[in-house]
Amino acid sequence: MTTVKTLLALPGLRLRVRAGTDLLDRPVSRIYVTELSDPGRYVSAGELVLSGLLWWRGPGDSEAFVAALAKAGAAALAASGADSDGIPEDLVEACTRHGIPLLEVPADLSFSVVTERVVLALAAAAEGARKRLLSAATEDSSVEALLERARGEIGLPCWVVPVGTPSELVRRFVAAGGRSLEADDVSVRPVGGRHALPWLLAIGGRLTASQAEIAEELAGLIGLARTRADEVRAVTDRVLEPLLAALDEGGDPHAALTATGLRGDLRVVVARTEGSEAARGILTELLPPGALVGPAGETTWALAEDDGDWPEDWPATVADTLTGVESLLPCRRVLIGVSDRSPVSVLRGAKEVARYALAVAAERPGTIEVVPGGEIGMHRLLLAGAPDGLRAALRRRVLGPLLSYDAEQGTDLVHTLRVYLECSGSPTRAARALHVHVNTLRYRIGRASELLGTDLTEFTEQLDVYLALSAGS
Repeated sequence: MTTVKTLLALPGLRLRVRAGTDLLDRPVSRIYVTELSDPGRYVSAGELVLSGLLWWRGPGDSEAFVAALAKAGAAALAASGADSDGIPEDLVEACTRHGIPLLEVPADLSFSVVTERVVLALAAAAEGARKRLLSAATEDSSVEALLERARGEIGLPCWVVPVGTPSELVRRFVAAGGRSLEADDVSVRPVGGRHALPWLLAIGGRLTASQAEIAEELAGLIGLARTRADEVRAVTDRVLEPLLAALDEGGDPHAALTATGLRGDLRVVVARTEGSEAARGILTELLPPGALVGPAGETTWALAEDDGDWPEDWPATVADTLTGVESLLPCRRVLIGVSDRSPVSVLRGAKEVARYALAVAAERPGTIEVVPGGEIGMHRLLLAGAPDGLRAALRRRVLGPLLSYDAEQGTDLVHTLRVYLECSGSPTRAARALHVHVNTLRYRIGRASELLGTDLTEFTEQLDVYLALSAGS
């Protein structure tokens, strides 16, 4: 990083400090030459302002000029007194008052020489910064270590923003089509690497050309660090595979569960990413810390501890987050099913609940569908565990005459009956839902009762019929 003190050491410049000796550690980003009496609109933060003082006519002129530099965040003022009989005393006082380091340029030194030496120093500093970042990545590849080094090199705050964390920066990045952003308050770069949910490198301020080069280098190095961390985690998460196999094969899961290190009640989560194998990456980013995620693929399973602190709005939050970054996702759809909080004794059942929740998500039309098991009625979960052939046979046994009648007459009494039962047997509510007169609804239900040979006002009969209706969906 180039500072004001660095410029004092440049050979041949012979700069002399006239004010602000305690402010020489300020970083310098670029150089700007001006003779305007009010240069504020053209000066950027971190700039070394070079002036021949042609704007100075007499005592009092320095106040407005220096105040403008201070407001813009200039790093320092380098001034030549060749045309003003030396450095005016009111300029020294104004720089001291506003906290602007004042460097006197020798009267015999050309501004072109000053500009050339400063530009070369800034370029060398940028190249040195990139080399030091590479060295830091070799010594300690952690993301935080890289960010800490970059803060010193760039001279601005640096931090990482996961796209899986809703924020204003993420929204601005998505609105920009996933491209780099430059604003006065923050600069944003996408972190390199192929990841299901990208990270963003945020830097607190607008970047100079040399700072932008360092930022690009940093974004790439953070991407490599993230990839290495993901590879390490993939090895660690392999302890989950024997447990998933035991649950699928009907074996004893306890030994495999002990190896995972998970304790207490658990949640089973399954994700499917249609069109890519991004499911593991998405779950890794979105699940709470400590969760174990299965191997990559279009469908990936995960286990997470739930000691009562699992966020109840997790499904809705995840759905909103993914919807907000849908244009950045490397897949056509994201489907996620989540089990209830379950003790180890019913872990196999929890896995089936998650599996069925995923199936329900697949039936829905959205690009992003996250379904918690608690949304699914118990009768649907119980039916989901029955073989397809058994469900079809039970449906035919209970509803056979009604199915045949609809096929022969071209009616849809089956749909009418389902709506009626889902309206708790209320003719008024069912008629409203079907947009028919209530007498028409009563006639249809009466005809269905005749065909089925059952009393559809009795709860137990309604239950059998509704299960049979649900067995086909």
